[in-house]
Amino acid sequence: DFKVPFDNNLAERSLRMIKTKIKVSGGFRSENGSTAFANIRSLVDTAKKRKINIYHTFRKIFMGEPVALLR
Repeated sequence: DFKVPFDNNLAERSLRMIKTKIKVSGGFRSENGSTAFANIRSLVDTAKKRKINIYHTFRKIFMGEPVALLR
């Protein structure tokens, strides 16, 4: 099936940001901090992949409006 990507670069790029954060800062101070970081990165990566404006996505979240990342 030629629609399936040959490699898994998208997943590797998503994990690279976490590894860089751990390397630079020496890790996360708490499990809550690492969970929050992962949630935010997941939201940003999903919005980028779906070509949705990240600023508007976060604005909707902070305003309490529903965010539809699925199209």
